[in-house]
Order: sequence, then structure tokens, then C-alpha cells
Amino acid sequence: MTRFVRLGRWAAFLLLLAAAVAPAGHAQDDGAASTDAASTDEGFSQDEVLNKARGFFGETTEGLAKAIEKVFEDQGRPNAIITGEEASGAIGVGLRYGEGLLERKAGGSTQVFWQGPSIGFDVGGNAARVFTLVYNLSSTDEIFQRFPGVDGSAYFIAGISVNYQKSGDLILAPIRTGVGLRLGASLGYLHYTREASWIPF
Repeated sequence: MTRFVRLGRWAAFLLLLAAAVAPAGHAQDDGAASTDAASTDEGFSQDEVLNKARGFFGETTEGLAKAIEKVFEDQGRPNAIITGEEASGAIGVGLRYGEGLLERKAGGSTQVFWQGPSIGFDVGGNAARVFTLVYNLSSTDEIFQRFPGVDGSAYFIAGISVNYQKSGDLILAPIRTGVGLRLGASLGYLHYTREASWIPF
């Protein structure tokens, strides 16, 4: 009889212990979830972006590393990235078309297209790979709009350029590398859409 009493006491003790540990376990899970959420809200780190750029472009040049460092100094951590390709050209009035994949830090990816005119003092053309850092994107739908920008960079063979495009709080920072020549400063916009379009307006 004494043995059953002792077993009963041990069972009660274990139940109480389990009850005491369970909330603590949930608290740790909640804390971990909060940490993950906070990490997601903070966006991609500079190392994450550099590694993704290395995988996308195939190598990391000093110019690319400096370009990413400059954007981080100006804008901080992006919460989305667009990787894609585009073709453009201009003699006074130019056009640019591209397509890529939007990846959000919060998860998920979406195919996007862009097109737009540029009016300025451009000469020449280029075909480029584009690695775009996206800031303050609350939902995927927000990317589908027009983003005005000033593009005043010089393009050389294997060169790299960065410019900013902005619409409201949304900021895009395309980092381009490719072949061809493009000189001057163009003032225009890019229209990001769900489907490809030959209409740049």
C-alpha cells in the first residue's frame, strides 16, 4: 500500500512539474517567434545582400562591394530584393525594359516586369543584370506602380552603377552591371507591372 502511495505522490509531483515547465516552454517559443519576427522586420543584412549579389552576378568585385556599402550607408537594410535583367538604349529619348523576381525578407517571391521612358542626355545603350534593393515595402502589391528617378551614372564595359527611385515611402536602389555604353543623366521613371508590356508609359 505504501508503494502505491509513493507512486501516487511521484505522479502528482511530475504533473505539477510538467504544469510548471509548460508555460516556460511556451514563453521561450513566444520569445523565439518574437526574435524571428524582429529579424524579419529588420530586413536583409549587408552580408546577406553581398552573398546574394555574389550568387547573382557570379563574383564580387570591389566596385560591387562598395556600391552595396554605399546603399546601406544611405538607406539601411532593405526588406526586399529584385534580381533580373533589362535592356535599354537612348539617343535623347530612351526606353528600358526588364523582368525579374521580387524576394521579400518576410517570405515569398513574385515575378515582376518593368518598363519606362527616359528623357535626357543619354547616348548609347546597354544590356544589364540588375540587383535592386527595396525599402519600406509593406506588401507585394505596393511594388506595382511608377517610380520616378534620376539616373546620372556612367556605364562602361563591366561597369557598375547605382541610382535611387522613389514613390512615397518606397525606395528602390537598382545596382546595374552589364556591357555597353551609357553616358549622361536621364530623367524618367520605371513602371513595375505584373505582366510584360511593350508600352513604356
